[in-house]
Amino acid sequence: MNRALERTTGTRLVRVDGATPEPAPEPPPQPAPQPAESGSSSKKTLLITAPTEDEVRPPAHPETDRLLRRPIFLMTPVRSGSTLLRLMMDRHSMLHAPHELHVRRLRVVPTTSLARKAMELLGHDEADLEHLLWDRVLHRELQLSGKRFIVDKTPSNTFVYRRIATCWPDARFIFLLRHPASIAASWADASVGKRDRKEATRDALSYMRSLEKARSNLSGLTVRYEDLTVDAEKVTREICAYLDLPWESEMLEYGGDQQLVKGVGDWSEKIRSGSVQQGRPVPSAEDVPKVLRSISRKWGYLPDA
Repeated sequence: MNRALERTTGTRLVRVDGATPEPAPEPPPQPAPQPAESGSSSKKTLLITAPTEDEVRPPAHPETDRLLRRPIFLMTPVRSGSTLLRLMMDRHSMLHAPHELHVRRLRVVPTTSLARKAMELLGHDEADLEHLLWDRVLHRELQLSGKRFIVDKTPSNTFVYRRIATCWPDARFIFLLRHPASIAASWADASVGKRDRKEATRDALSYMRSLEKARSNLSGLTVRYEDLTVDAEKVTREICAYLDLPWESEMLEYGGDQQLVKGVGDWSEKIRSGSVQQGRPVPSAEDVPKVLRSISRKWGYLPDA
């Protein structure tokens, strides 16, 4: 007999077949819900209360709590050429760079007070359990690839850079910059029917600001999309040197990809071409919207005022 599917809504348990379910046990009090990041593009996602900062802590036993070793995170805004870079990195024999994984959206929530108590006796809070899950998902993906290091490029990771660095203390970071006005224009083009140009610019800016916070607080390598499209060999050599890996010429011929799906990376015909192409012309100073001038100066695309 097929079991009826159930889902939770608040503190009630609802059966999708319309039958009356057994009452769910009263859950323990939760911290006040936190708002979604301003840069989140998924407005229909049901957000569950995230662990508080006090609950987020490094692994108690790194050698056993983490299966991944030295994961690589490509920290980037939306529409910055990150899909191109991750495809090139994936061509390296020791790097596995899959589509955007969004593991930090995976939540672990004890559904009863006894489950919570049992986990606490083992020394785990909700953040610990989530970190174990995130690590296991990425490790499984890496093991299936047969490669040595995983590269996760998910733009929204910039909003939780501290937590990622806490989860994986040995993580390495590559920061990808692009002219802010080009990012905003590309995001607006990809947002037709969802946002007008001003809304798209503000949304893209939230990613840029988060990236700048991450870049200011984490050590790592900064590269530019414009440099990648002009001299891909030079940029990929810099990346390999930072990762202490030999450079491989295969990185310059990334070819096609079967996972160019909207929502988990760029899906445009340009990226499907399989070859590095010139990006948009760099905007002139007078064409940079006022709201983007500060971040453009920080990233060196405009002279200091």
